[in-house]
Amino acid sequence: MQYRHGDVMIENVQSLPSRKRKMPHTILAHGEITGHCHRVDGHSSATLYETPAGLFLHVTAESATVTHEEHASICLEKGYYRIWRQREYSPQEIRVIRD
Repeated sequence: MQYRHGDVMIENVQSLPSRKRKMPHTILAHGEITGHCHRVDGHSSATLYETPAGLFLHVTAESATVTHEEHASICLEKGYYRIWRQREYSPQEIRVIRD
């Protein structure tokens, strides 16, 4: 299953990559324009990892809530998720969408 939270994409996956580094926070993405961030409420409900393939989230509680000041919250069930930013295409360049 895939979720879209503004410019952040979240996809349920079977497992985490073997090479990973635990992050000290659960901020999925910072907003460049507003300064708001996409984050998991309740740091103890999930762990964020940086991997060679990008960011991955492990929801360890029964559920975790992804929040942002400008979007409705998303509830993620226990499991593993791949996190990435949506990209914008133009003939001149490919760039990350700004939220």
